[in-house]
Amino acid sequence: MALKATIHKAELSISDMDRGYYASHSLTLAQHPSETIERLMLRLAVFALNADERLSFTRDICADDEPALWRKNYGDEVELWIDLGEPDERRLRQACGRSPEVRLYSYGGRAADVWWSGIQGKLSRLNNLSIFSIAPATLAELAALNQRSMQLQVTIQDGQMWLSDGTTTVLLEATVLKAAQ
Repeated sequence: MALKATIHKAELSISDMDRGYYASHSLTLAQHPSETIERLMLRLAVFALNADERLSFTRDICADDEPALWRKNYGDEVELWIDLGEPDERRLRQACGRSPEVRLYSYGGRAADVWWSGIQGKLSRLNNLSIFSIAPATLAELAALNQRSMQLQVTIQDGQMWLSDGTTTVLLEATVLKAAQ
């Protein structure tokens, strides 16, 4: 018998002073049986960082040709491709060919450092690719916020994001490994 996804609900109240974006989002996240709580919470945090009325979660782990999140225009063309982890060069090249803007959030700690040192030179020509690194300690703090039903306040200012459940506040600062040109 196949394992089923675990459903999480999140109410996000986002105040993004950097972009002038203020909105609330009611989200349903399906946690794949192989997905960790840390990755699930990173998907939620990345949604908040890039929030938009057309940004949506995809089939992600269940589909090789889809990212974790994307924003499509009204003609169903991908405008923003957002992925998580440490994908191979081929996947990143394909993403950059499918979308005018690609963002990757790496979160593997030491493994991510090894991945980056091996792939960094191969990605220099991908001008529409931005890569960010999230510290393992930050992932652990995000995981501590996890509940099956969450109400989170998100504040973004000067490149920093604070997530709060009313009791605990987590600061997320992504290190820029590669900026789009």
